[in-house]
Amino acid sequence: MRTDSTLGVIFFTRKKRNDPERLDIYVRITVNKQRAELSIKRDIAVCNWDIFRCRAKETSENLILLNSYLDDVHAEVLNAHKQLHSERKLITAKAIKLRYLGEDEDRMTLMKAVEYHNRNLNNALRPGTLKNYFSTEKYLREFLRESLKTDDIYLIQLNYRFIVDFENFIRTYQPKMERRTCTNNGVMKHLSRLMKITNMAIRMEWLEKDPFKNYKLRFVKNERDYLTEREMDLLENTSFIPNGLERVKDIFLFSCYTGLSYVDIRELQPEHVLMGIDCNQWIYTKRTKTNKPLKIPLLPRARGIIEKYKEEQELSGKLLPVYSNQKTNKYLKEIGKACGIHKNITFHVARHTFATTVTLSNGVPIETVSKLLGHTKLSTTQIYARVLQKKVGEDMQNLMDLLEAKNKQRSEAPKSYHN
Repeated sequence: MRTDSTLGVIFFTRKKRNDPERLDIYVRITVNKQRAELSIKRDIAVCNWDIFRCRAKETSENLILLNSYLDDVHAEVLNAHKQLHSERKLITAKAIKLRYLGEDEDRMTLMKAVEYHNRNLNNALRPGTLKNYFSTEKYLREFLRESLKTDDIYLIQLNYRFIVDFENFIRTYQPKMERRTCTNNGVMKHLSRLMKITNMAIRMEWLEKDPFKNYKLRFVKNERDYLTEREMDLLENTSFIPNGLERVKDIFLFSCYTGLSYVDIRELQPEHVLMGIDCNQWIYTKRTKTNKPLKIPLLPRARGIIEKYKEEQELSGKLLPVYSNQKTNKYLKEIGKACGIHKNITFHVARHTFATTVTLSNGVPIETVSKLLGHTKLSTTQIYARVLQKKVGEDMQNLMDLLEAKNKQRSEAPKSYHN
């Protein structure tokens, strides 16, 4: 690439808007008749500027220092031109200006990296997951605006202090709309998403140092609600006159007996119910969150719920009538209150119930439960599933029976004595 070019560097002034007796000093860079101008953040009295020399009249110590600074700026501009020439880069007035300002390198900013992730990786993320990344993006914008008084920062400015300050900001942030502040795990989720974005930036070579190197995410293990057999019986044996409540109850129970999430049930169609290898009805579908295939044998109570809404399937094209997530969870609160169940019932409680009350507590191996839930890792199932007190009691009773039987065998065995 040819880098031959003509270069001109001169200083000039413009009158200050708020003080006509003083002048702001600028430098003009000219390359092949193309100009670029920038302020050097200095001013001077009109009477002290020599328009022929384009320098200050050296009548005082301060003016001599000012001329020295102008010489330094002139030398730095020439050095920027020299660097571009040695790097065999295209030399323009704007390129020299950006090199002088240190902005010619394509340094990625934090918000540009976030936007790149959220806009370009959207095909790899499910809509629900992507929505959470947009939420983290909003928190970052608010943090930059309120705490750092800026709209963006360079990725290289990310450090441990930024992460800690961002964490404290989320914990104490008071939104305009009334809602609770983020819990500890909610805060950690936002930081986890920021960590994934910085890891992407490292892979893209936008960032060299990992700002999360000395930071550890601190999740708190919370006990997850689930329904006991007694509570499930209460729910099944309670009928609701409002049609909406009855439907939500049935869809919730269907989830309790299949382990399917709300979004997976919403997408079910009649053709997803097929005859399995055991000549019983199975659900063949894919988990929306992970796109992993699911094959779930239908328990009798789940089949009964499908039969209940058989007539509506032809009209809607859906296997079951599912309301919006917000409406469903609102109705579940009413249903739980009416049944005397004093738990915070959300639709996801059904999935926990399937993992504990329906399967594990009845002796189904955790590996089978993991496959039914569509988990890619067994450790994920262990979060949902818990060893119930009843199961612990049964296992210990079996152990005691086994030990007692062994002791009985020893006592009944013939003894021999040798002199």
